Amino acid sequence: MSVDDHSDDNVKRNSDLPVTPPTQKPLPTQLSSPVGTSDRFASVDMLRGFALLGILVINIITMALPDMALNNPTIAGGDTGLDLATWGVADILFFQKFMSIFSMLFGAGLILMFNRAEGSGVEFRKIYYRRLRWLLIIGLIHAYFIWWGDILVFYALVGLILYPLRRVSPRWLIVPAIIMILVASSLYFGIGRFFEYASETAADAQVALNADETLDTEQEMMQKMWKEMSRDLMPSPEYIAQEIETQRGGYAGIFISRAEKVIMLQTAGLVMFIAWFIGGMMLLGMALMKLGVFSGERSTRFYKTMMVIGYGAGLPFVIYGAYRLIVADFNILVEFTVSGPITYVFSPLVALGHVGAVMLAYKNGFLPKLQARLAAVGRMALTNYLMHSIVMTTIFYGYGLGQFNRFSRFELLGFVFSMWALQLYLSPWWLKRFRFGPVEWLWRTVTYRKFQPMRLEGK
Repeated sequence: MSVDDHSDDNVKRNSDLPVTPPTQKPLPTQLSSPVGTSDRFASVDMLRGFALLGILVINIITMALPDMALNNPTIAGGDTGLDLATWGVADILFFQKFMSIFSMLFGAGLILMFNRAEGSGVEFRKIYYRRLRWLLIIGLIHAYFIWWGDILVFYALVGLILYPLRRVSPRWLIVPAIIMILVASSLYFGIGRFFEYASETAADAQVALNADETLDTEQEMMQKMWKEMSRDLMPSPEYIAQEIETQRGGYAGIFISRAEKVIMLQTAGLVMFIAWFIGGMMLLGMALMKLGVFSGERSTRFYKTMMVIGYGAGLPFVIYGAYRLIVADFNILVEFTVSGPITYVFSPLVALGHVGAVMLAYKNGFLPKLQARLAAVGRMALTNYLMHSIVMTTIFYGYGLGQFNRFSRFELLGFVFSMWALQLYLSPWWLKRFRFGPVEWLWRTVTYRKFQPMRLEGK
């Protein structure tokens, strides 16, 4: 998720945030301290808050159920009735869509900070890379000690490529963004085709063994390789039972299991497709910020068109991808060769549809109190993101309440809605009293190498 909230927003530091499009203010005169409240875009904060809450719909599945249940409800969480419907809605409207928005906003944050630095004459490069270094440290702590699904490490690492591109025109940001997204989809498809080949070769090898034939070297290798891969890709009931037992157990066992997943994600997963997709979305976010899309500077007609094209071009394909998974009984090979590649290519379009819808609400002043609360959630995005992990893993893991795999997919929405309500209430309450969220304060303090003022004057 994007937690970059050093954005230049015109918004009051209280819950009565403006819902009319902001006008540009003069750039601050220095960058020796974080962005002040009067220098923010309410629309960016609101989008960030919207995305933060939405991502929990997906993240809670990997916190409360076995890992493979995310894309395969037959493994855990229920695959009929309301549970299947919950999976379908989450897959079509949430999965990869809200992460896309987060990633775009991270790229947008670089443009906001750089524009401010340009007007101040302060060297921005050191501050930017120092921010990323500390974000990486926070992410590593989060990934290894709290929850394996961390996104902060990827943002810190992929964000390294952004700084040299800060002056590039929107057109030449969009082109490589599209290419990177297509590369991610192609690599995912290529991995799926390899799995198919390994599966077919292993099956042929078994037929040969049954006929007392001698296997060649390739058959022997693929048979052994597929046996190991299928254990993770198509886990047996015994494997799932062991995962459940581990997650309901003590911290040490959970830590070891989590570390194995994190290492795989942060190495092979990062190189093979995560960096490509996130990098593409960050570049797209930089372009859209330069074009005034996230700051609310475009017309109502523009956002309507954005919403219609995003949903019109994206939803039919992601619906088809979900349908293919269902009719294939959630076969993992169909996920890799059909549904997954479709998700990588067309989820960004649905995400842009979401952005268009939110920006329309912003432009028209729809539900202003909710907008104000969403903006407050967005201003405390890093704190709220980590709160998701800490609270939910404490509820579901064995070192807490041990409720792992005890709730259906539909029932888990109760936890999601409860967290939404808590953060929509708590974030404005906190920001009426303090300048930053607690983790944001820490991040700023180590970035700028001096203690930041925390409490608001008179509070």
